[in-house]
Amino acid sequence: MTSSANIDLVRELYANSGSPDVAAKLMDPDIVVDITPGYPYGGVFHGYESLMGDFFGPLFQLFGSMRAEADEIYADDQGHVFVLGHYHAVTKEGVEVASRFAHVWTVENGRLVREWQTADTAVLTQALEN
Repeated sequence: MTSSANIDLVRELYANSGSPDVAAKLMDPDIVVDITPGYPYGGVFHGYESLMGDFFGPLFQLFGSMRAEADEIYADDQGHVFVLGHYHAVTKEGVEVASRFAHVWTVENGRLVREWQTADTAVLTQALEN
């Protein structure tokens, strides 16, 4: 795939607010996702099912709503797509929070096979403690 096709693939994920149906279509079943330490339920997740059940399942129990908004998207010719953006969330207690993130996706054969994530974890932790 070209770098612009890879960008389009990643842009589709963010445009659909991480919809499980869209994510399942775009992500390889064996995707590896590395969520930064200090992020709620952070760690390395192997496989789509683990990502959804072991990370997103518990994470969404903390928030009434949460979405990732891509502000800038870049790609290289090695299958990497770089996304700078913000998480926008509201805790179950009604505290609104915006947290910066950087995501690095790896695309192979038209599927997302890897994600490396880092984010402003202090902002999220503070919102969850209020």
